[in-house]
Amino acid sequence: MSPLTRRAALALPLALPLIAPARAAGRPLKIGIVAFQMSSETHARAANAAEAAAKKLGWSTTLLNSGGAIPQSANQIENLISARVDAMVLCMSKPVELDAQLEEAKKAGIPVITVASGSSPWTLFDIQANEYQVGAEGTLTLFGLMNYRGALLAERFEGNLATRIRGRLLDAVLAENTAVSVLGSHSMARTASWQEDVRAGFSALLDKNAGKFQGVWASFDGQAFVIDDLLQAAGVRKGQIPLVSMDGGQQSFARIRDPNSTLVATVAVPFEGMGERAIAALQSIVVEGRPRESLVRGPYLLMPAKLVDASNVPAEGKWPW
Repeated sequence: MSPLTRRAALALPLALPLIAPARAAGRPLKIGIVAFQMSSETHARAANAAEAAAKKLGWSTTLLNSGGAIPQSANQIENLISARVDAMVLCMSKPVELDAQLEEAKKAGIPVITVASGSSPWTLFDIQANEYQVGAEGTLTLFGLMNYRGALLAERFEGNLATRIRGRLLDAVLAENTAVSVLGSHSMARTASWQEDVRAGFSALLDKNAGKFQGVWASFDGQAFVIDDLLQAAGVRKGQIPLVSMDGGQQSFARIRDPNSTLVATVAVPFEGMGERAIAALQSIVVEGRPRESLVRGPYLLMPAKLVDASNVPAEGKWPW
């Protein structure tokens, strides 16, 4: 191939350079899956589901854990490009910080689908929950339990797209329901010891506002677990001060079932389904040659979440979908 022809090929839509070689070779795809932090339950759920779905199709997979470090993630993506994988799935990645590596992947003709990461001009699209739905449903559920009046304590996290959107929806609902106020708020720092940060920050809120609040809002379930332990230690029992959070998972469901826990509801995000959808999309685009636009319009493929409370909490080991 001449340099001019090569440049023209690279300018084609992402699906085209790779589909023909992969199909013509009659071989299973070789894909790389990079999870940003496998110690996070949600990251692991999406990445493990993607790997399982790929293996079910007979594909060769490389699953990598960035350990929460941007340099490690950048190095892993570069190594996958050098290994000439056919495609990549990045779970809870950081497209802005990894812009150079994602551009390199596109130039190499490697399609990349991200999960709960945000958009990038160098990727096909991002699969994520409809976080506007998640934030609204979680907030409205808490407000309903508070009878739309009283004061609440909030635990936020601005360092993640999903939790940031959820916080914006809390603000929007507060603006239209002025009988509810935020008595105190703590914003979690992005640290390796984030649980300790939540514990210290929320303990201070409890000490300052004991007996003055009627509900607790947490931007994700990991925060809620720490807060639930603090509330129980303070003598709060289920139903006295409702704690509502978002993400969903077996520990969340166990706490909702637990008569001693203060966690009463979560908005469950289908992280397994998001990982599986990424593999299904690569099957359609890379193997079957379908255009990206046949699957999604715009940079995001949104998946619905589901409110889980005492009325529909699944049995141990089960899922609500």
